[in-house]
Amino acid sequence: MRLLNATSQPPQFDVFYGDQPPYAILSHTWGNTHEEATFQDLRDGTGVDKPGHRKIKACCDQAVRDGLRYVWIDTCCIDKTNSVELQEAINSMFTWYKDSAVCYAHLSDYEDRDRFVFDVEEFKSSKWFTRGWTLQELIAPSKVVFYGRDWKSLGDRTELCDPISTSTRINREVLSGQDLEKSSIAQRMSWASMRTTTRAEDIAYCLLGIFGVHMPLIYGEGGIQAFIRLQKQIMEESDDHSLFAWKQDGGFQGHGLLATSPALFAESLSVVRRGHAKSKSAYKMTNRGLEIQLPLTCGLSGGDQLAILDCVDVEGNSEIGIYVTLLGHVLTNSLEPQSFTGGP
Repeated sequence: MRLLNATSQPPQFDVFYGDQPPYAILSHTWGNTHEEATFQDLRDGTGVDKPGHRKIKACCDQAVRDGLRYVWIDTCCIDKTNSVELQEAINSMFTWYKDSAVCYAHLSDYEDRDRFVFDVEEFKSSKWFTRGWTLQELIAPSKVVFYGRDWKSLGDRTELCDPISTSTRINREVLSGQDLEKSSIAQRMSWASMRTTTRAEDIAYCLLGIFGVHMPLIYGEGGIQAFIRLQKQIMEESDDHSLFAWKQDGGFQGHGLLATSPALFAESLSVVRRGHAKSKSAYKMTNRGLEIQLPLTCGLSGGDQLAILDCVDVEGNSEIGIYVTLLGHVLTNSLEPQSFTGGP
């Protein structure tokens, strides 16, 4: 792990293998690419006039005030010209945020007009809450402190838990450090449903740590393919049926059980597992598609049947099923999941 020594002038990099010293970590929204100070800029002593360089200095100054010698900042602590290093960093990022002594969340669009007045609406409307990468940066660290544009403290995650929960739809227990495994896959996907990333594939890659999985990065594969690969990777680690509890409006037909975007989980915040640790019906992906055993309803028109998933919508007090159609001796998914009241 490459850390920036905040006490050296100018700041210098130190590389650690294995145990790292205590460090602060920065969470922020990127400006234009040419405005951010890169690894090469800091290594070569260039880019001192870039806005991103001032952000790095402010982060280092805050770390020193907090008694920390090192900081980690994604813009400059990763050599993005090295594809192997970039892949390792993205697959490790959740852990790096989790292991930090403190995370500084810099809200560059929150104006520090009055240090004694906190504008909760301006805070909740910050762009920081809409970006894909900042989801794990909000959840993973043990301590998150928020700063406005001019680096005046707005409070920490504990103090600001209510407005954060309102803005993100993440419950207070998760924001207080509850194990993510206690939230269903559908719930975790719903947290990302309104977020965006600059690169299409990153909407999948930014969620690796949220689901505790790893996979190769293939920039150029497209956002849909990256997100489908993410779901297949999740399937190898979990038997949670809520992975299939997504919905797309408009009569969407025939795509299959895997969603094409986390946006399709926007209505899945209240979908949970039935309450037991393991699903009654595990599933796996084969070369013929998804193999899963589910109870079916009978008597639907058009030859369709409802396959009942092992999850429920607690807000609507309803079961969740997916329409399937018999093709020969195989049942194939024909429509997006549906909620309904009553048992199979």
